[in-house]
Amino acid sequence: MPDDPADDLQSMSFGSSDRSAYETVSSTSTGSGSSSSGPIKPHSAGDPCFDAVRRLRSDGGGGTLALSDMRFVQRLGSGDIGSVYLAELKCSGGEGCVVAAKVMDKKELEGRHKEGRARTEREILENLDHPFLPRLYGIAENERWSCLLTEFCPGGDLHVLRQRQPGKRFDESAVRFYASEVVVALEYIHMLGIVYRDLKPENVLVRSDGHIMLTDFDLSLKCDGPTTTAHLISDHNPLPAPTSSAGSASASDHHHHPAASCILPSCIVPAVSCFHPKRRHRWKLGRRGNASGLEFVAEPVDLRSMSFVGTHEYLAPEIVSGEGHGSTVDWWTLGVFIFELLYGVTPFKGSDNELTLANIVARALEFPKEPSVSASAKDLIAGLLVKDPARRMGSTMGATAIKRHTFFNGVNWALLRCAVPPYIPAPFSISGSSRDVSDDSSPGTPVEYY
Repeated sequence: MPDDPADDLQSMSFGSSDRSAYETVSSTSTGSGSSSSGPIKPHSAGDPCFDAVRRLRSDGGGGTLALSDMRFVQRLGSGDIGSVYLAELKCSGGEGCVVAAKVMDKKELEGRHKEGRARTEREILENLDHPFLPRLYGIAENERWSCLLTEFCPGGDLHVLRQRQPGKRFDESAVRFYASEVVVALEYIHMLGIVYRDLKPENVLVRSDGHIMLTDFDLSLKCDGPTTTAHLISDHNPLPAPTSSAGSASASDHHHHPAASCILPSCIVPAVSCFHPKRRHRWKLGRRGNASGLEFVAEPVDLRSMSFVGTHEYLAPEIVSGEGHGSTVDWWTLGVFIFELLYGVTPFKGSDNELTLANIVARALEFPKEPSVSASAKDLIAGLLVKDPARRMGSTMGATAIKRHTFFNGVNWALLRCAVPPYIPAPFSISGSSRDVSDDSSPGTPVEYY
């Protein structure tokens, strides 16, 4: 953000405890954004931060929480639409309840036409209820700032954690652990009609118990209406071909484009489509005439976008080539994600962004000779990094096909939260971490992420 909000945050958190009439936060316990009391989401039950927020709202009268009820400790990092701060809730019995507060400048968002992204992230977070996705405690706003209060993850992100590993890469058992939790998180948001579009190690945080949390949904594609119904399919029959967007996403996501256009110069990437035409499939019937290997799959097959969004090294070919994209871009990014965790580099990185994009579209996948990686891991990556989205692993059966892959043999999908994490962060304490939020160069930052 161009303007450092430290001065405003300083007055909010360290000034008078008087409550400003316009500094309020709505509880998200009902998932609707309403400030009224409601049932706790199942995966949030027993969270002390939710209890602290409810007490603060109750003590404040009117069911609102003032920004002065939070003590902003330090900045954790900055993104395209806001800065994230470590904040402590100030209430009796709530000592030590810390949250990650994403602070956004409303005027800046309006000036840069980013209000839609901020709104999308807020709407998505309000509806999530999953052990590997963020818990939204509240949404604080005043005349200038909008602030999302989410769960703080003391383990940092997987990018920083990978840098600390021998050889700056994870072993296969650790990769299997993290990838399996990412798969089920993606499966869940796909069923909600959401395409994540920004999977990368920097956006996978490590909770205090060692399990993961996907974060940063401002680039996600969200359909406001139903995207699809559950489909009864088999390995030999794909989901129906995508049509025009069934619901509304952001304005830039549902404009009609008369023709696909590649963002790369024609001297690097040919103007023709780099994908094969879709082939028709038929049911494969068993002896009794029933389709074999039937599975229920819910994927947002009607949700399509022409937007160019994401991180260069993680962009799917259909995004680069302007072919239009849907939920299968998340399976491509999963392949890049697993490749990077195993090898310490991404598979198509070039000397600059333009060459990286050209490699994504035109260069064949190659595996480094070192380190030694199992055949099953390579096979999974190769299946996910198929350039034609219609042939990519996950395009037909969604997460089901990925879960079945031999790389995940031995994973108990129903009991992922019972699995022992490869890394558990040291206990985090807010004591000793307090400092002026404007002092962003102080050593001893308790966690490196964002």
